[in-house]
Amino acid sequence: MRTRVGIIGGGPAGLLLARLLHRAGVDCVVLESRTREYVEQRQRAGMLEQGTVHALHEAGAAERLQAEGLVHQGIELRFARERHHIDFPALTGGRTVTIYAQTEIVKDLVALQLADGPPLLFEAEALAVEKPESQTPVVRFLHEGREQTLTCDWVVGCDGFHGISRDAFPAEVSRSYAHDYPYSWLGILAEVPPSGAELIYARGEHGFALHSMRSPTVSRLYLQVPNDTDPDDWPDDRIWDELAARFAIDGDWTLHRGPVTAKSVTPMRSYVHEPMRHGRLLLAGDAAHIVPPTGAKGLNLAVSDVRVLARALTTLFRTGDTQLLDRYSELCLQRVWQATRFSDDMTRMLHTQPNGDAFDARMQLARLRRITASRHAAAELAANYSGLPLPV
Repeated sequence: MRTRVGIIGGGPAGLLLARLLHRAGVDCVVLESRTREYVEQRQRAGMLEQGTVHALHEAGAAERLQAEGLVHQGIELRFARERHHIDFPALTGGRTVTIYAQTEIVKDLVALQLADGPPLLFEAEALAVEKPESQTPVVRFLHEGREQTLTCDWVVGCDGFHGISRDAFPAEVSRSYAHDYPYSWLGILAEVPPSGAELIYARGEHGFALHSMRSPTVSRLYLQVPNDTDPDDWPDDRIWDELAARFAIDGDWTLHRGPVTAKSVTPMRSYVHEPMRHGRLLLAGDAAHIVPPTGAKGLNLAVSDVRVLARALTTLFRTGDTQLLDRYSELCLQRVWQATRFSDDMTRMLHTQPNGDAFDARMQLARLRRITASRHAAAELAANYSGLPLPV
């Protein structure tokens, strides 16, 4: 097989890149190791920055998003049994965020890709990227029981943290920065209407809790738990009781309870790989960086990578200009590190520290008080949460 751009990974980053390139007239092929059913059912993030919403419109993949997405004007912070609303439009000049599950984004993009897009091969396991320094890098992959090759002008690794793309970077040019947090998230999906109109970030005496939603009838909630927690040790009633305790405020508010349909534990970590380009191999999304989910940046960072990359590749193939592509890694990493900083700040401010003392707790409360008492501090949070502008 031969194509201009070979894309490894059929998650939101790879699929969105394929749609943007296809609409710009650039040939590409997407290789996804999993089945279509698996890809369309993976539970992931659901908070979209305004720039991510714009990118989906640009890709022609926003019809259902526009009809079913839940536009939010801000978030609520809870601590010391108080509630504080952070008004995004008032603090950012009108920006909002939208709740629309990543599973639905993937379904929308897959349907478009299979209907009129470039090739999308499921159960096509990428084995290696060869000759990334050459003019024609090659992806070896396994599909339909036999090994095949895809020869490309460029290869883009959108295959996540555990993919093979990053392995093709020579050790002498690779730098990685990582931090593992001493706690995890126990997350549930529940068939129950949300208990509030917006996301609730709560710092309780026993840990962090997050109230989110997937639709008007499905809630998504999280609890801070110790690392290596077994979800089976948390029966449904225990989860609901702990959530109610951490969200508790002085005043009227009730946590709606309902049937739990999914339960999982997610470790918390930060990771950045530099650079994001080697020769004609480029990384995007989780293949290059991971952030803790507290700041809701993971999916949105992947989309911002793809928007820069689609523009750079389109410019190259239309005009021969390589300037933007040559700066791809530099430009994306500027935004990646700012999102990593913001996610780390949110995480440390809201989670109780396993080995923390009374001083640590007071510092967390002081940071929260600063945000809720200072328009300048609240505006900085709102600007980062709703999405910093693209660097190009």
